[in-house]
Amino acid sequence: MKILVTGGCGFIGSNFIRAVLTDRPDWDIVNLDALTYAGNLTTTLDFQTYPHYRFVYGSVTDRELVNTLVQNSDAVVHFAAETHVDRSINDIEPFIMTNILGTSRLVDACRKYNKRFHHVSTDEVFGSLGPMDPKFNEATPYRPLNPYSATKAAADHIVRAAVHTHQVRATISNCTNNYGPYLYPEKFLSIAITNLLEGRPMIVHGDGSQVRDWIHATDHARGVLSILERGLIGETYLMGGGCEFSILQTAKLLLQLMGLNDNMLVFVNDRPGQDMRYAIDYGKIQRELGWQPETSLENGLRDMIAWYRNNPQWWKPIKQSAGYAEWYHKQVERNGKSF
Repeated sequence: MKILVTGGCGFIGSNFIRAVLTDRPDWDIVNLDALTYAGNLTTTLDFQTYPHYRFVYGSVTDRELVNTLVQNSDAVVHFAAETHVDRSINDIEPFIMTNILGTSRLVDACRKYNKRFHHVSTDEVFGSLGPMDPKFNEATPYRPLNPYSATKAAADHIVRAAVHTHQVRATISNCTNNYGPYLYPEKFLSIAITNLLEGRPMIVHGDGSQVRDWIHATDHARGVLSILERGLIGETYLMGGGCEFSILQTAKLLLQLMGLNDNMLVFVNDRPGQDMRYAIDYGKIQRELGWQPETSLENGLRDMIAWYRNNPQWWKPIKQSAGYAEWYHKQVERNGKSF
């Protein structure tokens, strides 16, 4: 099996490559990544020398490059995306280019060369749930509420239309909030852990009542692999962690695991268009493919904390870079805080 993985220098993509190299060591993997701010070659140091792995620098929007790589692959697993909501609020154009145009280029190439395609999406395309609403499932209508999720919804529709119109052999997965090693420090948990390790406070938007369903990236990677191998063409599968907690509950668990007190919490203004609750019903993939999450939030967070504590050489250079510092200070200034 020869697979093209897009965005394999990012958080979830690199964890998927690790899972494949471990569980399917005879597969050949080509990793196409544009090395944007969240894509980092140091994320792949542990597998760069594997004989079945090759890195290609480039963008999913490069039609000629995409066509060449897809033609020489058996399947494509598409992780590459702009993903951070705050950045999409400030500038949607990179999200349109990567998430919409890039997906379209890959789908076109898979159609041209009759290749298997799996598209990795998000539960945010479904919008926000109320406290008593049923969990998202494969029949939930699309209702994206921020620029990021709007571009991911568009990408999903492009893939689904290609299956119906051109018989592209594609599947889609929508997954909830991932966490674990190599999470770029712009997401809640990775900012919180690295800030706390530096003796700085943990930032909570609003009152922390927003609810998230947390899934460990390794569990997600195993789910994608099961869909690639056994998923039915044209089907969508939702994955969740079975770990539905508010941001404040998660923050307090994190403090407890790190031996710290609530005085390390700082509450700031909520961001525009905040979704209040995500929750996933993963019954379909459990019934049809035998997948379910295996990592509890407490165990996953404990491992994540240990990884960041033991790998400052990965995250400290990111946080000390000029680009990161500029972005972080903009978030601070927007909320009128200084820390």
